[in-house]
Amino acid sequence: KPLLVEGPAGVGKTELAKALATATDAELIRLQCYEGLDESRALYEWNYKKQLLRIQSSAATASGESWDEVHDDIFTDEFLLARPLLTAIRRTGPTVLLIDETDKADVEVEGLLLEVLSDFQVTVPELGTIVATRRPLVVLTSNATRELSEALKRRCLYLALDYPSAEREREIVQAKVPELAPNLAEQLVRTVRALRALELKKSPSIAETLDWAHTLLALGLSTLDESAVKSTLGVVLKHASDQERAATELRLN
Repeated sequence: KPLLVEGPAGVGKTELAKALATATDAELIRLQCYEGLDESRALYEWNYKKQLLRIQSSAATASGESWDEVHDDIFTDEFLLARPLLTAIRRTGPTVLLIDETDKADVEVEGLLLEVLSDFQVTVPELGTIVATRRPLVVLTSNATRELSEALKRRCLYLALDYPSAEREREIVQAKVPELAPNLAEQLVRTVRALRALELKKSPSIAETLDWAHTLLALGLSTLDESAVKSTLGVVLKHASDQERAATELRLN
């Protein structure tokens, strides 16, 4: 079954899919969801410009082809632009299909996903039903900005993913930025967790924790004191109101 991973932005949901692709030596195909995403961007669309050129070429050569013959000729694989869902279905090699930030797409998009997630097939009216010869591993992610439909959830396994514990995040920092001193890594994680405890517009993600670690290393800082936090806070907090709140709560003024 597909895996639905839900949790706050920046906890590593997308990285989980990438790690799965790496671990299984599979090709990662990503469908990035957004408001306004439609079938032509998720499934497929026809290359209308190329089809028009084919029709014009047929007319110019006076080949005597009937419209039915031209019609059959232009609705073939040659003129089909496969988007992520169809691309994943048609692949014969190991594949991980990442449907990222599903909750950002319109509700109607979930209907497009149901056929794919239920039967691993896509129906193209002009070509028929295309069935996966090798089913991809499917990972859907959601930041829980809206409730996904029960029909979609029924077709998935569910994993709730939250921010890691302090110990685990410190291990991540030291693994990704091994040059950072252990005591500085501990101060960094403690400060990030204090920021996440505040009511911010956007809490620092794990990736931003790592960015902060790289910044401290580049600046040659040996301790994360008030001055260091104040001068580098923009690495992890990207809203002015969040920086003001953090400065007040952490007494950086």
